[in-house]
Amino acid sequence: MEHPKQTPQFFLTAPSPCPYLPGQMERKVFTHMVGERAPELNDLLTQGGFRRSQNIAYRPACETCRACISVRILAHEFEPTRTLRRVMKRNADLVGNMVDAQPTSEQYSLFRSYLDARHQQGGMSDMTALDFAMMVEDSHVDTKLIEYRRRGPDTMINGKGQGELIAVALTDIMSDGLSMVYSFFDPEMRDRSLGSFMILDHIQRARTAGLPHIYLGYWVSGSKKMAYKTRFQPQEHLEPQGWKKFEDG
Repeated sequence: MEHPKQTPQFFLTAPSPCPYLPGQMERKVFTHMVGERAPELNDLLTQGGFRRSQNIAYRPACETCRACISVRILAHEFEPTRTLRRVMKRNADLVGNMVDAQPTSEQYSLFRSYLDARHQQGGMSDMTALDFAMMVEDSHVDTKLIEYRRRGPDTMINGKGQGELIAVALTDIMSDGLSMVYSFFDPEMRDRSLGSFMILDHIQRARTAGLPHIYLGYWVSGSKKMAYKTRFQPQEHLEPQGWKKFEDG
């Protein structure tokens, strides 16, 4: 049976060990996003709980587990906690500059340092410069990089920082928000909470652009590496009945 060219085809991966819950096996359903309809399809699938990786959109399809929950922040209603206000103050000397999704050796060097320090056993630990370039460039949607550097004497004029690259976010611009595809930062600057700072910066960018949502990917209750996502309130979680407001605690 032939499928119309405009109709996406979905596939199911074989079971593999879950990276979040010990003893569990994961499966994913995925499709390719290419061509003129890719931005529209990315919007639709992201709103339906999918994530993008290069030109593939995927979501968990595990047989016995529904622990992975899609999360999005309500940007216009967001109110920072005291802890998050401290994060903003701690990073007030940084500025993010949005650039086209084109990889550089400087970005890859920072990416490698981040992986080597934080994710040595992860699935991305052996990524080469070519793999990194594919992660950044292989997109058929509106994808940007935001580079974070220290503010300089000309920042008020050109909006750009200066000096070493401190953090980077790979971000999709959607019709209803920003989707944070991947972010990484200088692992030696632990005291800055740079991961949280980049989320805060994206919230402000969404507000400025009149976009209501920040898509953070998946949250797994009980997973320490995912716990930070619920600090950003209010937020919605995707349930079988649709997006519902979630309040931590």
